[in-house]
Amino acid sequence: MTQGTALDLVAAQNDPAGLVAAAQAAGGTVELTDTEGGLDPWTTAVWLAARTERVRIGLPGPVAAASTEMREKAYESLDLLAGPRLASRREGIEGIDYDGVPASLADVAIAPGDPGYRARKSTYMRGGSPGLVLRPRTPAEVADALAFASRHRHLPLGLRSGGHGVSGRSTNRGGLVIDLGAMNDVEVIDEDRRLVRVGPGATWKQVNVVLDKYDWAIGSGDYGGVGVGGLATAGGIGFLSREHGLTIDALRAVELVLPDGSMIRASAEENQELFWGVRGAGANLGVATAFEFEAAETGEVGWAQLALVSPDLEQTLKQYGEVARTAPRDTTVFFLTGPPQQGQSVVQMYGLVDSADPDTIIERLSPFAATGLLARQQVVVTRYADVMAQAADVGPGGHHGRGEPVARSGFLPVLTDEFARDVVELLDSGQVYFFQLRHMGGAIADTAPDATAFAHRTPEFQVTALGGDQDALNRVWGRLAHHFDGLYLSFETDLRPERLHDAFPPATLSRLRALKRRYDPSNLLRDNFNIDPEVEK
Repeated sequence: MTQGTALDLVAAQNDPAGLVAAAQAAGGTVELTDTEGGLDPWTTAVWLAARTERVRIGLPGPVAAASTEMREKAYESLDLLAGPRLASRREGIEGIDYDGVPASLADVAIAPGDPGYRARKSTYMRGGSPGLVLRPRTPAEVADALAFASRHRHLPLGLRSGGHGVSGRSTNRGGLVIDLGAMNDVEVIDEDRRLVRVGPGATWKQVNVVLDKYDWAIGSGDYGGVGVGGLATAGGIGFLSREHGLTIDALRAVELVLPDGSMIRASAEENQELFWGVRGAGANLGVATAFEFEAAETGEVGWAQLALVSPDLEQTLKQYGEVARTAPRDTTVFFLTGPPQQGQSVVQMYGLVDSADPDTIIERLSPFAATGLLARQQVVVTRYADVMAQAADVGPGGHHGRGEPVARSGFLPVLTDEFARDVVELLDSGQVYFFQLRHMGGAIADTAPDATAFAHRTPEFQVTALGGDQDALNRVWGRLAHHFDGLYLSFETDLRPERLHDAFPPATLSRLRALKRRYDPSNLLRDNFNIDPEVEK
């Protein structure tokens, strides 16, 4: 409980002005207790927050008569209204040893009821209510966090870098989260070799601000607010991938804390098999604390945002597939649409041409623009860092996602007429509100499928669908399953065991199981796309 001067909420019923005066005279924290016959402490807290400026307000424990959702909303509302002056009692989760939080992390650990909890409980798209968020700042503190987690194996465990992930595995309800957001340094360590050292908590927006000073870039996804750690261990399909490969293809070394607390470096020269596995299945093997990338030389680029109206989505999809298939490597255009309205579909295409020449940019983009009725266009010559900078800064307020969006993912070897027809049926079902094709090919396929744990090197597209109900989405998505060969971990929320075999071909999965048995035999890192070390196939 927060210690402070207790206020008499019984006497205050007849002397509101005296209550304010007593709170101001306390000079620090005032303690509100739920006393029989007295004022409601929560209502009083809001009232005091409005009538004082510096008084910190200590609250009693959880509201007994309220549901979990009501309590969370009450905490959040008062936290917003009173800001850092809220000094409520921690609402502990049964089964978490709060007194046993490592000393190195105690000053920054956050639990329900703590100031700042609202900023750390959710992610970009998903609401959460973890019982404890540990926020290490060094590899040694990561080891301490993992040791604490190993004593709480009965609870979910989430790893978080930027907190953007669609899959939702970086928050939970009632479990633990290891939040690496404070480990966000970006440092050029070898200018001649274009080597950059990056912390897992940095965002790609932050990374490319630094690299832009050197006319460099590291390709990532399509949004600068994504954290480095999650993407750089899963793959990284973005606007520069067709020219320079996936994000993991630019990785030259990674430093990890293993589940047993030991620290290790992996690269092409040391711990090569671990380095292979980290590039595609890293969340299963350890917690990455630093990445070393080789940046690519990148000047001005053409950035395009096109909005088209299509009265025949099937035809537009087929034409887009043909144009994308023959596009030069310097051109990458993603395709996004949703359910049709009044017999027409709105299609958004956005992407990049790695050229500063306006004529080249127009030549590359015109075939894409001709696949529908062009309603709006914005094409500019800019810097890659500026493309990433379109992401909003998260700031100290954190992410405030709500609900539990669900997603399915697939790698599409080739966009056929039949696939285009089935997509129209999928969108007509009403179970999908977001449908995206990510343009692949080019340099992605230059790397052999067995060179990294990310083995799906040859598809034309990566496909994602978002919906509101997992079972309903699974049913309609299942009708497209025969078109796909594999899936992308970052955009998949279906955790049925068979999805693991979609994510990794048999030979890849066999190697990963061997790595799991070596580096995480007790399966501490299990609340992701889990590769269970005890399963043989």
